[in-house]
Amino acid sequence: MDQKLRVGILGATGMVGQRFIALLENHPWFEVVTVAASPRSAGKTYEEAIGDRWKMDTPMPEGVKKLIVANVNEVEKVASSVDFVFSAVDMTKDEIRAIEEAYAKTETPVVSNNSAHRWTKDVPMVVPEINSDHFELINDQRKRLGTTRGFIAVKPNCSIQSYTPCLAAWKEFGPKEVVATTYQAISGAGKTFKEWPEMVENIIPYIGGEEEKSEQEPLRVLGTYENGQITLADAPKITCQCLRVPVLNGHTAAVFINFEKKPTKEQLIEKLESFKGFPQEADLPSAPKQFVRYMEEDNRPQVRLDVDYENGMGVSIGRLREDSMFDFKFVGLSHNTVRGAAGGAVLCAEALTAKGYIQAK
Repeated sequence: MDQKLRVGILGATGMVGQRFIALLENHPWFEVVTVAASPRSAGKTYEEAIGDRWKMDTPMPEGVKKLIVANVNEVEKVASSVDFVFSAVDMTKDEIRAIEEAYAKTETPVVSNNSAHRWTKDVPMVVPEINSDHFELINDQRKRLGTTRGFIAVKPNCSIQSYTPCLAAWKEFGPKEVVATTYQAISGAGKTFKEWPEMVENIIPYIGGEEEKSEQEPLRVLGTYENGQITLADAPKITCQCLRVPVLNGHTAAVFINFEKKPTKEQLIEKLESFKGFPQEADLPSAPKQFVRYMEEDNRPQVRLDVDYENGMGVSIGRLREDSMFDFKFVGLSHNTVRGAAGGAVLCAEALTAKGYIQAK
């Protein structure tokens, strides 16, 4: 790429917005030129707007410190300065749907971390290794929006990243029933332990809306694109429980699964380790070389040791074994704010750029 694409980040001061900032430092294709947030942050430098609320492990990139925060509601002004935007705004679902469509209608592609458009029929919800063909929905969406460049694409919920890749890798064996319990990090709520001291040595057995997302979103990701629409996968049937646990980063899933066919453990592991998709084939900058790895040790994957596998973009699976009631059970781990949030959106943007949907204005 001769010249980097100009990127804006909507909701740049929140935790996911900060993760976008950190991940895009020195990105070979993209350069953050605009940061936008609520009116209370507008007019300040990014460094001033963040103050002591920088939540990343790495220092704030020098290139963004002096950027003046724009008012995210001044859509035309923000859109005029960028080639596309990442969206991580903290608003109601109705407000998010409205503002993301407003940006798209300025002919600015929107790659969103938010959930508001995940079930909009012509908005693709994509894990690039699994269903990058769903980006073809954009052609129909543009007709509805009346745009030639602008569109919205989203990534799915962070909670499904640690087991849905397995379901895709094992498709030929016919996964038919899944019971999953996810143990979800506090950064998924945009929090640190300093901000949420009641989470120390605690588990909360409820995360609003999370179980429904965890049961339903995989069926859209695993669905088929045909004639301008997505047909949801009719299997597997999924039931979930989602717990908030005292971990900063990393969502773990304990999963039980039944198959139509009866694979061996060796076959399942081989399918995981050989599973790849468009990001690997196109050698996208953020793509993990190996999307899913299998770990043989009885005590892996562990959050402390494994959450940053492939710079947080890979998925670690372990403890695959036969079960007394189900065919198999296993444990999965993914980084919730990298692969599950900002990093997943960056990979989507790279795939959209490689496929020609995002271009310089």
